Amino acid sequence: MLVLLAGIFVVHIATVIMLFVCTISNVWMVGTSYLGTASSGLWLLCNKTCEQLRVSSDNEPSLRAVQAFMILSIIFSVIALVMFIVQLFTLEKGKRFYITGGIMLVCWVCILIGVSIYTARFTGKMSGFTNSHHGYCFILAWICFCFSFITGILYLVLRKK
Repeated sequence: MLVLLAGIFVVHIATVIMLFVCTISNVWMVGTSYLGTASSGLWLLCNKTCEQLRVSSDNEPSLRAVQAFMILSIIFSVIALVMFIVQLFTLEKGKRFYITGGIMLVCWVCILIGVSIYTARFTGKMSGFTNSHHGYCFILAWICFCFSFITGILYLVLRKK
């Protein structure tokens, strides 16, 4: 049981780190132009230098929503990590980590909404670029989606021994 607890804790920490990386980095979409390879993220468009990401007025609310939901997912994931540590030392034997699991599932929903909006509105829409494809941050976000769901369910099922 201790090994399972440690494994879940390690996956949770990895999820938090990957959420930070995929939200901060600017490699959600990668494409080529006459200047070379360029990448765009949630914040910047980077070629040889980085500049503010320009989106059309129709897509700006969608981009802000993606940014907000990814930041919320980080916040909820960190709160769930803190709650797990608190519950680990304060829960009685035989009790389950309901609060931690619930918060982690809220994190899961935030990732789902954020990445789904990005997929629907911004995939393949790097203006002036050819051969655009998903970058590692987009893939990391979907991996975090899976990890947060798995850890959330495991926290709900797990009992303190």
